[in-house]
Amino acid sequence: MEIDRGGLAEFLRRRREALQPDDVGLPRGQRRRTSGLRREEVAALSHMSTDYYSRLEQERGPQPSEGMIASIAQGLHLSLDERDHLFRLAGHQPPPRGASSDHIGPGLLRIFDRLQDTPAEIVTELGETLRQTPLGVALSGDLTGLSGPARSIGYRWFTDPGTRRRYDPADHAHLGRVFASGLREVVTLRGPGSRAAKLVESLLGESAEFRALWETHEVGVRPAEVKHFVHPELGGLEVSCQSLVDPVESHALLVYTAVPGSESAEKLQLLSVLGAQALS
Repeated sequence: MEIDRGGLAEFLRRRREALQPDDVGLPRGQRRRTSGLRREEVAALSHMSTDYYSRLEQERGPQPSEGMIASIAQGLHLSLDERDHLFRLAGHQPPPRGASSDHIGPGLLRIFDRLQDTPAEIVTELGETLRQTPLGVALSGDLTGLSGPARSIGYRWFTDPGTRRRYDPADHAHLGRVFASGLREVVTLRGPGSRAAKLVESLLGESAEFRALWETHEVGVRPAEVKHFVHPELGGLEVSCQSLVDPVESHALLVYTAVPGSESAEKLQLLSVLGAQALS
């Protein structure tokens, strides 16, 4: 496929102009000269330079890679149909839809964008973290930069001792059952050639604990409503986890809250300060 530079530039401009700052979790600020978002705002949301993005709208520069187009599609909060159209304009085949996709639906993103003062994350059905709020990073560490099998918390649970240090030891046995049970359900749902099946194959060769749990054939083991985190600086925190699932993409928005007035709520308030200092 060949890139349609004119179509790509026009589509990007129209989608940018259709968005307002509060649609993507940005402050509106003072009077704006342009309708919709500024180019530099879209570039920041898409994790690229303003110059690179501007050249695309000006029909200049090299053909953007699939990774760049995926980042722009997410930054502009495109629907799946809009994402696929953008890929074709850029001269690429659209990535597959469904459970293997990392593209977050715009509805889920709009909710996520309004939770910046709350620990929250968007995860795949394999427990791969796609987005975290700043307070989510402060609570559980930055999980979005991981690659390969280590993206999945189920894989990390059985192969990386550091993962367990974030959770109360009293919960470890149950959480191991939760992750093994969840992987079995996803493998059955997605089939032998799926990413879930490959993840299980790796774990069977790397973890005796996982092999023992896998042989029990447990399904339906769910996490407790209250999670007990262990923060390296603040110690133990008790938080409830509510989830909102996107049935099309099989992504879940997880939101962590503490009982108002509790010690854990006070720690979350302190965590927001520590997180802001770390980011600065």
